[in-house]
Amino acid sequence: MTWTIAPEPFDSPAAAALWRAYYTEVSDRWYLLHEGRRTAPDELEREIAARTGAELSPPNGQLLLGRYDGEPAGSAGVRLLTPDTAELTRVFVLAGMRGRGGAALLVAAAEEAARALGATALVLDTRGDLVEARALYARLGYAETPPHNDDRYAEHWFRKELAEPVNRS
Repeated sequence: MTWTIAPEPFDSPAAAALWRAYYTEVSDRWYLLHEGRRTAPDELEREIAARTGAELSPPNGQLLLGRYDGEPAGSAGVRLLTPDTAELTRVFVLAGMRGRGGAALLVAAAEEAARALGATALVLDTRGDLVEARALYARLGYAETPPHNDDRYAEHWFRKELAEPVNRS
């Protein structure tokens, strides 16, 4: 049983299914914490449709899918914000696949993708209740920073300077 990570079109069936799973989980967590309910079905459909992920397409972005033993199990995306800074987004591993090293592999692949786009730094935002994500980013060398955006759900912002790619020749 191994992970494989490769670029994937944002609108492929596998990417769409992982986006739905990701958005459902983070949205339900927020609503349960703040309003004691899950995301309303109409709201879920509206938000999933509104956030297609098209910005995670070349030439200024990349969506990566992680497959565990050939089955879609996680994702990570990057998109250029400026010529030298990319945003890390949609880092997600299905609940049943967690604890198998996929998240760190997805982030490492996203860092490589960001370098390939010309980025020398990656930034991201996350929420306070996503403690697993915050722990992952800290463990992988991301430092908490002042806000770099005004996303209404963002509560923590991180940045990592990207090292030059390792010469593999």
